[in-house]
Amino acid sequence: MPNTPPSLFNTLTRRVEPLQPLAPPRVTLYTCGPTVWNYAHIGNFRTFLFEDLLRRWLERSGYDVFHIMNLTDVDDRTIKAARQAGKKLTAHTAPFTKAFFEDRDYLRIKPAHVYTPATEYMPQMIALVSKLLERGVAYKGEDGSVYFAIAKFPTYGRLSQLDRREIKVGARVASDEYAKGDPSDFAVWKKADAEDEAVGAAWDAPFGRGRPGWHLECSAMSLSEIAQCCGVQTLDIHAGGIDLIFPHHENEIAQSEGATGQQFSRHWVHGEFLNVRGTKMSKRHGNFLTARDLREQGIDAAALRLLFFQTHYRQSVDFTDEALEAATEGVGRLGEFHARLAESGKRETGDGPLGGLSVKLEQDVATALNDDLNAPRAVAVLFEFVRAANRELDKPEPPRSVARALEAFQQVAGKELLDVLPTRRAVDPATASWIDERIAARAQARKSKDFKAADAIRAELAAQGIDIEDTPLGTKWKAR
Repeated sequence: MPNTPPSLFNTLTRRVEPLQPLAPPRVTLYTCGPTVWNYAHIGNFRTFLFEDLLRRWLERSGYDVFHIMNLTDVDDRTIKAARQAGKKLTAHTAPFTKAFFEDRDYLRIKPAHVYTPATEYMPQMIALVSKLLERGVAYKGEDGSVYFAIAKFPTYGRLSQLDRREIKVGARVASDEYAKGDPSDFAVWKKADAEDEAVGAAWDAPFGRGRPGWHLECSAMSLSEIAQCCGVQTLDIHAGGIDLIFPHHENEIAQSEGATGQQFSRHWVHGEFLNVRGTKMSKRHGNFLTARDLREQGIDAAALRLLFFQTHYRQSVDFTDEALEAATEGVGRLGEFHARLAESGKRETGDGPLGGLSVKLEQDVATALNDDLNAPRAVAVLFEFVRAANRELDKPEPPRSVARALEAFQQVAGKELLDVLPTRRAVDPATASWIDERIAARAQARKSKDFKAADAIRAELAAQGIDIEDTPLGTKWKAR
């Protein structure tokens, strides 16, 4: 357990507060995942990446994290998309679920311990609706759907800080997503209609054949998993994008606490939007870019991670080609430094200044990330370390404490925390031999002043994912 626990901004209290798990060192973490009616865009992944860093830092700090992420594979959007595609619900959502996992791996996001597709948790959802009906906080409407009675839940609106005078007592809303100015009784179970039946999105229940409301799904799945894993009814952390505060997370609280009588989550953490020219990235606005778009363009995932981590998770990011290019250059500098450090480690002798720089790096990164996950400060500290360490490596005497520096650097920039070292493709011996031959041919062309041929060879190598750099010690190459 850390001596100084991480502090996080709690949306519920609007304050930065020390993390206080229910049963330390265990931390239960629930994050709202994708709605798999289409490909997730990088605005979605901005949220998933800040949650990835949060989990990594908690684990690095000594916590035993149990991470649950939902997959919304039944809701208004998935049903409509399946109907338009002329497919059954599961046939439509399965490819997008698979694509999400591929994109997750491309972006180096640690897999959750449990993924909860909504369609696999119908018994738990039906049981939760029954519990709400038994406790009198839900009722069956004349349209055959079951609604949550927000008038029976006096603390409704705490998370989103709704003015109680705005609440429309007795009014009902069946849509999954609705305007902030419409806080009304919401559907927890929707009576099946012809479209639901056509795509296979209807289930039998004691209160009528139908399907769950979107908000109900997360309550049922998270409560089921933490009860099974940890024997509790309260999450330590619930995270997601700020657009989920209302109505989604507000309604999750009402349903969960209405059923259990226990606090649903001790800490609520929300990330800001990713913008394109000042407008939130979304499919609705038609300005979205997917992770697979970037992968097809040959963008290293490290560049996107660095770009996002250079802005605090509670501040919006404006995505531009220039910003991505700058992040790509930054990742390149980190990769070059890592290679230099690894090579210098072969000549290491004794103790030295690099050891002190390494300790400072670890301490400063810990201070930054303990302070509401201040990744921009951690990134700045990392580059400060690179500059200082390079100065030490430039000195004529043999470098010292290189192994210690390499360990600290890999901990921060490598796999444990920021994970912003470039991905380098493994090259087989035959390919390496071909690369060396082409570089030798380019050197001969340059010697003969045939610069057109030399440029053509550089382009030939680049087309195969091989970058070259001319240095005083000769031409170096690396595979993308």
